[in-house]
Amino acid sequence: MRIVMVGSGYVGLVSGACFADFGHEVVCVDKAADKIEALRNGVIPIFEPGLDQLVESNVKAGRLTFSTELAGPVSEADVVFIAVGTPSRRGDGHADLGYVHAAAAEIAASIKGFTVVVTKSTVPVGTGDEVERIIRETNPDADVAVVSNPEFLREGAAIEDFKRPDRIVVGLSDERARPVMTEVYRPLYLNQSPLLFTSRRTSELIKYAANAFLAMKITFINEVADLCEKVGADVQDVSRGIGLDGRIGAKFLHAGPGYGGSCFPKDTLALAKTAQDHDSPVRLIETTIAINDSRKRAMGRKVIAAVGGDVRGKKVAVFGLTFKPNTDDMRDSPAIAIVQALKDAGAIVSGYDPEGMNNARQMMEIDFATSPYEAARDAHVAVLVTEWNAFRALDLDRLKSLMAAPVLVDLRNVYRAHEVEAHGFAYHSIGKG
Repeated sequence: MRIVMVGSGYVGLVSGACFADFGHEVVCVDKAADKIEALRNGVIPIFEPGLDQLVESNVKAGRLTFSTELAGPVSEADVVFIAVGTPSRRGDGHADLGYVHAAAAEIAASIKGFTVVVTKSTVPVGTGDEVERIIRETNPDADVAVVSNPEFLREGAAIEDFKRPDRIVVGLSDERARPVMTEVYRPLYLNQSPLLFTSRRTSELIKYAANAFLAMKITFINEVADLCEKVGADVQDVSRGIGLDGRIGAKFLHAGPGYGGSCFPKDTLALAKTAQDHDSPVRLIETTIAINDSRKRAMGRKVIAAVGGDVRGKKVAVFGLTFKPNTDDMRDSPAIAIVQALKDAGAIVSGYDPEGMNNARQMMEIDFATSPYEAARDAHVAVLVTEWNAFRALDLDRLKSLMAAPVLVDLRNVYRAHEVEAHGFAYHSIGKG
């Protein structure tokens, strides 16, 4: 099939490359000329394991191309995906749908023949109705079916998630779109991936509800971790004990410094705002948002307490700046709030991240090191914020020899206390009484 992906950011580029790998003809469109030029030259603007090889192989095969022009590709397309950003709107926290609406109007002007227009961007309930209204007002003769098809990609594992999904959700109101979307995802039949057809509004809500539930699960175990520290329990054993219950499951029960990234913070906030607008408040989600926001600063205070309550003039080494490993995404990373809390307390902060340094430079003013050991030189405390594999087997003797004081605050529970303490460190973790 001929597919156009409007938006060549994280979702658009990964989805476009994977669809091309299925054998479809895909054109990824973006208004940013420098991004398109870079992609044509094989330069991938984001870090996602395996994406560079996937793009390269499908470009060579002629199935994947890039363009700044939308009209030509859309006029020849069977399916057009809208995969533009929907950031939180300044002032009220609602999802900013400006890019989605602009894309819909531009698509409408270029449609020829029956076309399925698919919203893959994460959008509030009712956005599909608005996209359809914009298309029909812009081009009353347009023969379209507007569909919702949310993405469920984890950064760092996006290609695997796309090719072996838990489910594929398709929301539609025009039955002509059903066989088209079935054909788009036909290559996944071999993996027996469930293809769930729903109404359009239901599909839009599924995405927000899924992310909100996972965010609540993370926040729940973080609060349990705090309780464990007070009563003398071990949060990792608690997580295992409850995670073995099939009704609960083990995933997203790892205590840490709070969730971040491009999805959970903005999606929970957008869902809460939508619910308020419909006079059906989701108080669990509202509380989740508040707890998560305050937790990140609390982790800064935890680091300060670990060095005796005062970091003024002292050096703090931060290991990991991105919100999770295997990505260069800094959006709403816990490291941002933690670093700010430390700087507000007078600390000198040095940080290192395997992939996120360039993006981190745009979000924080610290000393950037070339390795964790350089960051730790003369530091009074080292803080493990992001659980990159590069930090899982640090040379603790070398680390100790470089530091002004051997203190390690492990906000991801990567290490075992007795192992770290055997090397002469004072060790602080999450949820250990």
